[in-house]
Formats: sequence, structure tokens, C-alpha cells
Amino acid sequence: MDRALLNGILDEYLAALGARDPSRLRWSSDLQASENNVMLEPGDGVWGTIERLGEYQLRFADTVSGEVGCFGTVIEPKEESGFCMRLAVNDSGEVCEVEMVIVRNSEHGMVLPGPRYWTKPILEAKAEAPVSREELQVLANGYFDTLQLNDGTIKTRFHPDCNRVENGVQTTNNPHFDFIPSAALGCEEQFRLGIYRYDDELRARRYPLIDEERGLVMAFGFIDHSGKLGRYQWTDGSQRESPIRRPHSFYLGELFKIDHGMICQIEANFISVPYRMPSPWDPA
Repeated sequence: MDRALLNGILDEYLAALGARDPSRLRWSSDLQASENNVMLEPGDGVWGTIERLGEYQLRFADTVSGEVGCFGTVIEPKEESGFCMRLAVNDSGEVCEVEMVIVRNSEHGMVLPGPRYWTKPILEAKAEAPVSREELQVLANGYFDTLQLNDGTIKTRFHPDCNRVENGVQTTNNPHFDFIPSAALGCEEQFRLGIYRYDDELRARRYPLIDEERGLVMAFGFIDHSGKLGRYQWTDGSQRESPIRRPHSFYLGELFKIDHGMICQIEANFISVPYRMPSPWDPA
């Protein structure tokens, strides 16, 4: 499917959303649409509360699967919230799938101080040394393998300058972010320490959108925490306390920039959901 066509449908969708008017769009008869992991009808959820879209917007497209994605912000009463979204378009040009994660900091997720959303040119540029579609997914999945029960073993490849932004906050190479002291370290440095041992399972992983031209993989899934882990040891020998001591799950939308066979940048939005909440997109 043509990239310009997909971007045009995304333009139409965002304009309709901003106008609170789903009737402007062509919907497939078998439409599936979710907001924060719950299936809703067009017009429900954020359609009824949006005041306007914010200025931040990052878009990308998968011309093979017929999907288009976007990171941005939505302004509702009382707050501006980051979101990520994917749309699937059928051969007739109708919207047949919508999946949206909205990080409303007043009620969801890991509430980080001072979130902001800004343009990252690395995510908008074409890949200098692209790899195959299959390899893109393998590297993104290797990131989740590395994060799951993180013991210091690296199961993907990181660029030395890799950065990660979560819910509008840079959580790598950011020595000024005192809320999470390990944020001063790089992507691979954090994982080699085994910081995230308390992430028990990276479940229901999906990779519905791969923009091969730009080296982008959009993934969705859950991070489950049983809460059983208390004191544990990093690979540097230091003793640490798990920050999560209750059954808990995150639902996430995550974008990986991959170039020269390495993960270069990560953009993630995630929210707290009931422990081991199932996905309507992955019933298994």
C-alpha cells in the first residue's frame, strides 16, 4: 500500500478525532478499535473528551501490512497526555483496526516528573544501512528478551549512543533525572547490570507495524510483575530492592529505531493495567 495514501488516511483520522466526529471516516464493517487495551466503538473514549491535539507528532507507515502509526499528544480537560496509535487500512481504504495507548498521568502508568514530548530527528530519518524486515523484528524481540527477567545477558544489539524515552522522559544518558538514578546510564549499560530482574514476563508481544525504509518497529505487549522479588543483586555486586512489590502489569506501545543492525532509539508509552490483563488483540 502506498505511503502517501496511508499518511493521508492518518491525516483524516486525526482531523476527525480533533473535531470529535467519527462520521468523517470510512470504517470497515469488521472494525476493531481499542483505547488503553479495551475495545470501544468509534465516538467513545477520547473522542468525547478531546479538546485538541498537541503539537508533537511522529508518524511512520508499513506499506506491506497496510498500517500507519503515530506518536503525539492529546489535550483533554486538566491535562495534556502522550499517546501512540496504529491504524490498519483494508484494500478498500477503510479503517479496519485502531489501537491507541494514552498515558493520562493523573491516572495511569509510571508517573514521571516533568514529562515532555519533542521531535527526535533520528526517528524521522531513513535508515542509513537498513536490514531485512525479519531482522528488524528479531532485534526488537531481542530487546524484550533482554528485559524479561533481566540478568545482564544482552539478547539484541545496541548502538553505543542508544537512547530511550518513556512517557515523555528520557530514561537513559540523563544524569539530571534523579527520580531514577540509573537513568544516567546508557541502554546497554542498564541491561548489563541486571536492573530489571523484577520484570517477570514480556507477554503477548506483537509487531504489527514495521517501517522498513526508516528502520522502525512498532510493538505492543505487557510487562508482568508478580511482586514476589524483594532484595536482589545487580551484576556489579550491589544489593537492591525491587521497586514493584505487588502483582502489577504495564500495557505498552513501543517504537524501535534500528540502523546498521543496532537499536539506536526507543520511544515508549505505557500504562498500568490489572495484573495479567488479557489483550483483545491476542486472545491466546
